[in-house]
Amino acid sequence: MADQAALELLEKETREKLASWDRRSDPLAPLTEAQTDSFLELKAAIENLPLPAELPIEDLCSLTSRVTIPITAAIPESTEDILLKGFAALGMEDDRIETAQQFFSWFSKLQTAMDQDEGEAYRQMRDYLYGFQEQCDAILNDVNSALQHLESLQKQYLFVSTKTGTLHEACEQLLKEQSELVDLAESIRQKLSYFNELENINTKLNSSTLSVNNEGFIPMLAKLDECIVYVSSHPNFKDYPMYLNKFKQCLSKAIHLLKTHTVNTLQNLTNQLIKRDPSVTSNTENAFTLYYVKFRAAAPKVRTLIEQVEQRAEKIPEYQQLLNEIHQCYLDQREQLLGPSITSTITDLTSQNNRDHCALVRSGCAFMVHVCQDEHQLYNEFFTRPTPRLDELLERLCLSLYDVLRPLIIHVIHLETLSELCGILKNEMLEDHVQNNVVHLGAFATLVKQMLEDVQERLVYRTHIYIQTDIMGYKPAPGDLAYPEKLEMMEQIALSLKEEQKKLPAPEASFSDVQLEDPDSKIVIKSVGASEPLNTRPQASISPADLHGMWYPTVRRTLVCLSKLYRCIDRTVFQGLSQEALSACIQSLLGAADSITKNKTQVDGQLFLIKHLLILREQIAPFHAEFTIKEISLDLRKTRDAAFKMLNPKAVPRFFRLNSNNALLEFLLEGTPEIKEHYIDSKKDVDRHLKSACEQFIQQQTKLFVEQLEEFMTKVKTLKTMASQGGPKYSLSQQPWAQPAKINDVVASTYKTMKTKLPVTLRSMALYLANKDTEFILFKPVRNNIQQVFQKLHAMLQEEFSGEDLQIIACPSMEQVNLLLSVSK
Repeated sequence: MADQAALELLEKETREKLASWDRRSDPLAPLTEAQTDSFLELKAAIENLPLPAELPIEDLCSLTSRVTIPITAAIPESTEDILLKGFAALGMEDDRIETAQQFFSWFSKLQTAMDQDEGEAYRQMRDYLYGFQEQCDAILNDVNSALQHLESLQKQYLFVSTKTGTLHEACEQLLKEQSELVDLAESIRQKLSYFNELENINTKLNSSTLSVNNEGFIPMLAKLDECIVYVSSHPNFKDYPMYLNKFKQCLSKAIHLLKTHTVNTLQNLTNQLIKRDPSVTSNTENAFTLYYVKFRAAAPKVRTLIEQVEQRAEKIPEYQQLLNEIHQCYLDQREQLLGPSITSTITDLTSQNNRDHCALVRSGCAFMVHVCQDEHQLYNEFFTRPTPRLDELLERLCLSLYDVLRPLIIHVIHLETLSELCGILKNEMLEDHVQNNVVHLGAFATLVKQMLEDVQERLVYRTHIYIQTDIMGYKPAPGDLAYPEKLEMMEQIALSLKEEQKKLPAPEASFSDVQLEDPDSKIVIKSVGASEPLNTRPQASISPADLHGMWYPTVRRTLVCLSKLYRCIDRTVFQGLSQEALSACIQSLLGAADSITKNKTQVDGQLFLIKHLLILREQIAPFHAEFTIKEISLDLRKTRDAAFKMLNPKAVPRFFRLNSNNALLEFLLEGTPEIKEHYIDSKKDVDRHLKSACEQFIQQQTKLFVEQLEEFMTKVKTLKTMASQGGPKYSLSQQPWAQPAKINDVVASTYKTMKTKLPVTLRSMALYLANKDTEFILFKPVRNNIQQVFQKLHAMLQEEFSGEDLQIIACPSMEQVNLLLSVSK
């Protein structure tokens, strides 16, 4: 009570002080004018202040329900009316406020009531929220209890899950161990199966009813091979050597059965064929047919077994050895059958073709070709894989033919026969037969190559002898040197047959166009082309010298010899022989030309040599070979000079000098022999001799026609030279040998010689060469030389003689000379 009284007293004092703060006289807190204006403005601003937006809708409704201020359109008459209406609205019509104390008391109550009214909603909300809080606390407690239960369940679940996983892992481990044990048992069972098969295989092999033709033999053989391979690949197994030996013993028994069956089959076939009626096998052809038919019929019986052996031969050595023995047995049986028959057949062929070596070689080789092909085909009926022993057998069989042919070959002396044998062996056998069937004819190719080498060696040897005797050592008969008589005789015969020849197609000349040109002498020789018909050049005629039979024998023999050798021997050997043959032929032609010159005229000898050198040159042109050989010689000239120098008495004291002037040292250093290489080209040798022959012919013909004029021009040139070197002046017309009459005699004699001998020369050229182009080219230098001599003569006469002297000399004009020489065009 005392506190309440004190509180009321304090509240009363406070109200009194508050009432005095704005009293008119002596206020406790007077306001300045600016403050007063601000207060009034603030008051005017808050009179129409809207309700706060935060005010709840319920409070607004309660406030409006509790504070209802009627709004009237009428304006109160005075402030008192307004206050009365306000107090009436507040239920305070009977209260009177007269003093500030009453006002403050009333205001305090009003404020208390208003505070209570304003806090009611909050209190209700607080109570409402307190209810929710209690509910949430209850729910939270329930959730915590549930979480505790869940945590307990989770622990129990983890415990159970751990136990279950452990059990699952244990089960999986057991299953894995079970699988491993099963696999181990299966592996052991599989490994033991190879060892368990030993008893089964051994039982089958020891069975008296076992045969290699049984259906179970090959599977048993395959199983035995598997066991051997497996045991061999695991040497770490217990009792490995014992089981391997046992399996090897079983394999030996199986191989023995295979070998016995195959060998007996082959031997029985051979014995059956050998013991047959001799009348059936007396005919060689029938015997060969029978040999192949019987073996082909028996091939399927052993082919299956041989295939099994061949398939295993590369992996197991015992099968390879068995296959080798089967091969050897088969080949021995074939050799036993074929050897006598082949020998008999070759003997028959030799007796039938005793004199015809080519037919014998051709028939013998053809027979061996069939034998080799048939043997390979028969071998393929028995075996699927080749063996070199078959070729060895065929080589032995072919050797019987070689033994018969070789003695015959080494006694052949004719080059034609030897070259034909080379053609048969090289072209027909090697190129036609062997190249088309290399696999089957490998052994036959060895025989043919060996025989071809023998024939080529014999051919080379006989060619050397032929060159020495028939070419180099040829002694010409009188008819061989009967030029030009034999040509004139053949020309007469050709003219007598001219009418008949016109009815036949125009023949072709015998040799192709060739050209020989020398840059110094400008000599060009050209002859009729072999591929060019004569009717394309009407001026050409058939020369008797172009006929093979009219060629000089050494030329014909040389060309025939080279043509035989070209395709028969190696290129290098051919080059050496061709060089030797051509050199011998050229020497024989030079000797024949000298003989003809001695017996007839120099023109005949020269044209004979030119014609045959042309033939020789153009006939060797188609040979695509170098006619060049390299010769190596030892030059001992330095050795000889050094020896002479050392043996000089003056050099004896220098034998024992200990310096570079020692005679023995000089001999060793200076007397070393030299090795020199030089090449001999037969083609160039032919060209060189042909060029020399043409130049000699040109010089001889020029000398024949204008020799007197050349001598006269030489004297004039000598006289001029002496005068130019300071000698006395000369007057050519005053020289005794240069009188116009003398010159006239020389010119007339020369012109007469040309007129009389020129047709003879041209006739000889036409007879030997029989080709206008060749004749023109060969005679062109002669004509040029004659024209040059007359041109020089005309120039000298115009310079040294007067017109009257020129008339006395009466030198032919160049037109007359050219007209006389034009007949050669």
